[in-house]
Amino acid sequence: MGKACCEDLVLVGKVIRPHGLKGLVTIESYAESKETFLKAGEVFLEEASGDVEKHCVISITSGKRFFLLKLEGLDSREQAEAYRGGNIHIRRSSLSRQSDEYFWFELIGLTVYLDTGRRVGRVRQILQSSGHDIYVVREGEKEILIPAVHEVIREVDLPKRKIVIRAMEDLLELNEV
Repeated sequence: MGKACCEDLVLVGKVIRPHGLKGLVTIESYAESKETFLKAGEVFLEEASGDVEKHCVISITSGKRFFLLKLEGLDSREQAEAYRGGNIHIRRSSLSRQSDEYFWFELIGLTVYLDTGRRVGRVRQILQSSGHDIYVVREGEKEILIPAVHEVIREVDLPKRKIVIRAMEDLLELNEV
């Protein structure tokens, strides 16, 4: 498939290492569930060389901390080893969501404003917690953690590349890192 990923591909995980002798790979998933991989039906794995290869998904199971992914065409530990540390992509068209859901890749880089109009910074990272996501917002040297909950997030405007949050008393000071 070449050196660079196509624009219609979305990053959904990373290969940590081979697992066992029959071509399984241990992956870190950036997707909400393993169903994302199954619905996509195929993934695009990036080798250490930068080459990207398409593989059909045979199965995916939950491990202790990571997922175990079985792909067509990976039948040995040696074949799986070529993808150690490589990114995993799927076609954007295979993704689906509810009307009030957003993908992380859509939110990273958006500018965050208070509902008073004051700029807070840009979303640089998103952390998963047991209850909700946390947006890591940076402005210069200042880093603020914003809980991604309806009480805080007022508006997400993808075309305007902005998020508006409720100016709650002490929210920014309490969550400053």
